[in-house]
Amino acid sequence: MKFSTRTRYGIRAMLDLAYHFKGSPVLVKEIAERQKISEKYLEHIMLELKKAGFVQSISGAKGGYILAKDPSEIKLSELVEVLEGTLAPVMCVDHKSLCLKGDRCAVREVWVKVREGIKKVLDSITLNDLVKKEKERRENILMYQI
Repeated sequence: MKFSTRTRYGIRAMLDLAYHFKGSPVLVKEIAERQKISEKYLEHIMLELKKAGFVQSISGAKGGYILAKDPSEIKLSELVEVLEGTLAPVMCVDHKSLCLKGDRCAVREVWVKVREGIKKVLDSITLNDLVKKEKERRENILMYQI
């Protein structure tokens, strides 16, 4: 299964937002620069994340985006489902009626297991887990540079 750039960029933006949050909103422009993402494209992604309740936007001179939930409460599976639409590798997993063979299809069972496996992995990882990994990696890089 291949995730879209929208999903990959959205998760990177959420990680960036969580990592750089210091009590004040973070500008989309700053996230876009750090993550090497088109600012216009990122604005669309942030609107989807806002609509889903993961971020809040603050208007004004000191405006930007903040997380609407604690990073430990945001599972990657939730973000992927909002940004990607489904974890199913094929349509018949979510819509059995689309399969001409219905319950007789042995391959559909495989695709259901694939979706369940992906969901299990993504359910086990929170945004906070990624922030911790990011901090560890940056500390290790700094240690090697000294």
